[in-house]
Amino acid sequence: MTMKFEIKRIVKAVDIDDLNHVNNVVYVKWMEEVAFEHWQYLTKDHPLPAYIWVVVRHEIDYHKQAVLNDEISAKTWVGKTIGFKSERHIEFYSKGKLLVTSKTIWGMLDAKTYKPIRIRENVLNILQPFK
Repeated sequence: MTMKFEIKRIVKAVDIDDLNHVNNVVYVKWMEEVAFEHWQYLTKDHPLPAYIWVVVRHEIDYHKQAVLNDEISAKTWVGKTIGFKSERHIEFYSKGKLLVTSKTIWGMLDAKTYKPIRIRENVLNILQPFK
């Protein structure tokens, strides 16, 4: 069973581009915010300050547009995790319609050295509690 984490956003004027819909760059910003909020949620009872995450790769598919004042629901879950890399999937919805799908590969680093570090069982248990 995959655990999904959900947050909501309201589209603001600063999110809108010249085509009157949410700018693609805004989704990338939201992806980072969602990942950060999910990590904060997962580690609230067991903080892991020895580790930090950096983006290795983004894959994004844009399906539909969102416009000013739309309520956006972002649903995220952790996918394949091996070595120092972990997949994070995010789907963005508005009014029940899928707007954007994304997969980000995150790399875990040692917070002191900024060097890649293998994801060990203590982190894996937090990322994927039901796998």
